[in-house]
Amino acid sequence: MAPIDTERVHLLGIRHHGPGSARAVRAELRRLRPDVILIEGPPEADALLEHVPGLEPPVALLAYDQAAPSRAAIWPFAVFSPEWQALRYAAAHGIPVRFCDLPAAHTLALDEPDTDHEESRVRVDPLSVLAEAAGYDDAERWWDDVIEQRRDGGPSPFPAIAEAMVAVRAELAPDPETEREARREAHMRKVLRATLCAGYERIAVVCGAWHVPALLDLPPATADTRLLRGLAKTKVAATWIPWTHGRLAPATGYRAGVRSPGWYHHLFTVPDRPVERWLTEAARQLRDNDQPVSSSHVIEAVRLCEALAALRGRPLPGLEEIADATSAVLCEGAELRARLVHDAMVVGERLGTVPPTTPTVPLQRDLALHQKRLRLKPEALERELVLDLREERDRERSALLHRLNLLGIPWGTRTRDSVRSRGTFRETWTLRWEPEYDIAVIEASRWGTTVTAAATACVHDRAQHADLPTLTSLLEDSLLADLPEAVTGTVAQLAQRAAEDTDIQRLMRALPPLARSARYGNVRRFDAKALRTIATELLSRICAGLALAVTGLSDDAATAVTTDIDTTHTAVILLGGDAETEWLDTLEAVAPRENIPGRISGRIHRILYDSGRLTADTLHQRLSQISSPGTPPDRTAAWIEGFVANNGLLLVHDTALLTLIDRWLTSLNESAFITVLPLLRRTFGSFQPAERRAIAQHVIHGSLDGHTPDQPVDTQQAAPAVATVATLLGLPTHP
Repeated sequence: MAPIDTERVHLLGIRHHGPGSARAVRAELRRLRPDVILIEGPPEADALLEHVPGLEPPVALLAYDQAAPSRAAIWPFAVFSPEWQALRYAAAHGIPVRFCDLPAAHTLALDEPDTDHEESRVRVDPLSVLAEAAGYDDAERWWDDVIEQRRDGGPSPFPAIAEAMVAVRAELAPDPETEREARREAHMRKVLRATLCAGYERIAVVCGAWHVPALLDLPPATADTRLLRGLAKTKVAATWIPWTHGRLAPATGYRAGVRSPGWYHHLFTVPDRPVERWLTEAARQLRDNDQPVSSSHVIEAVRLCEALAALRGRPLPGLEEIADATSAVLCEGAELRARLVHDAMVVGERLGTVPPTTPTVPLQRDLALHQKRLRLKPEALERELVLDLREERDRERSALLHRLNLLGIPWGTRTRDSVRSRGTFRETWTLRWEPEYDIAVIEASRWGTTVTAAATACVHDRAQHADLPTLTSLLEDSLLADLPEAVTGTVAQLAQRAAEDTDIQRLMRALPPLARSARYGNVRRFDAKALRTIATELLSRICAGLALAVTGLSDDAATAVTTDIDTTHTAVILLGGDAETEWLDTLEAVAPRENIPGRISGRIHRILYDSGRLTADTLHQRLSQISSPGTPPDRTAAWIEGFVANNGLLLVHDTALLTLIDRWLTSLNESAFITVLPLLRRTFGSFQPAERRAIAQHVIHGSLDGHTPDQPVDTQQAAPAVATVATLLGLPTHP
């Protein structure tokens, strides 16, 4: 072992994503004025350093396997990351930079991609050990007090950090805990030796504090060479991608992240008085939400922070003290309101940007052009986008979002429109760009170089292996995405598959997307005649086989078929005309059959009754038959559930129908009643509370059997309502 020359090599042991560490690194680099800077990170990123001046953090280095882009590793940087400050310093002063970690070509080939930093990889947590020695029960709070809340000025913390890490490693982990750790540190030493041999006089090494002891002494090069020899390797590409503060938090799975990136960003960027400025911003957010907060609230909150810090033995107020003061003073004890404002600021969600010159795959460039032309800027915060498909630009926006969804890039999610519309010209989307979508774009580039070509190729591939319901859904998505070539190919597949499929349930599940697709011929500028032809053919086959398909089913199967009948009926209404007539004729023929499950029979009767195919007298006769003593009670209960499921309004207004059900129910013996009770509770439990109350009132006040008890009418209370109705009907009103 040969100790390094500390006059030439300066080891800056840091914790990743720490404002105090970043500030200390920046100050130390200004003092040292190094000739070269080595940074923990993948060497493949050396070729990307020219883009640093145009980056706006948070950003991340992305390295991916060119043969399998889903295998990737990411190294995030925020403005308060020490490595980022080293990169910015080097770019501003023209100093060469080298990344010295194990190449991504090896880590990805070894099936060990890992974007976490050293604190999460070792079983020994050095911060916990040091915090416990200092009398703290929280390692995060100790590190914040000692390092992260440091301001500019004061002695360099790096000699003390190095000494502490040497002691911890010597006591608890004298050797690297994993073979991967050993390889990483061997490669760091290899790069350091090469840099020393290059003749640089002042070398600054910015690396995780845990690795500092491994670089203080350089063993013979042969040992490190032997450790690195013969490692698997793959062809890797690297680029910069935008990142977000939210993705720096441990809750996202990034174990080396920080719990409060918004707070750390604040600590690093504000010039002075971080507590006062933070609470002032919290007060502004509360006022923006119509909460009464004055400057005196802020003053008292600052005083409380300082008092709490003194009581807890902290040198400066931290995030816990600020949270307590926000709740107690600014929000006057309203904990939920305080938590909402505080959490929004703690994460401080923001999305970084990268310059257009950054290396990208062709699909990324095409997507960026679409985003710019259609004015759809990727944003980290969720926002709503309402599109009018009669407008050319909105139609193109809709097509782009649908194409990306087909490619597995869910930038936009369709949501229910707050404005009710019967047309097909309006879409509402919720947009939120996640950093991992950049990886998804790279992975989707295997389908093509443009969004249109890639989505079309993806649909063609999926259609080859899709069953009939999936195929019709794929056709609907292709229409929405405005992919004429994909639609043509899928229609051909659909026609062939529909002719071969004999499963009535699959045909029923395939019909709704097909019927919806036929409605987009006017808005999407697609001739829907071919789709309508296939849909009517499917319906004819469904009608021909429905009676056999619903015979002799179990309860679970009957429930599924009932749902399929509902969705098929909705699809038939969309088709209209002869298709609707054929469907209702089929249901009318099936309804009286006794060998079909009660739930299905009840549902068919409800559809026929709502469609005007069944008179009230006929319905009452059918219900009388189904509720006769000769019918098993569980079949009657299932029939009732199928008939009135999720809609009790009919029973509220049709007291004769309710009377029949009441008579049947009261005629049951104890054993039969116990048998059907769970099913009836489920049926009536699906009604709205107001519907249940109205039915109960009918029973309580004895309004069944066609008898309505005499109840006095308060004409004075009814007068305003009567006058209003008369006005609406154009009738004369009388006082």
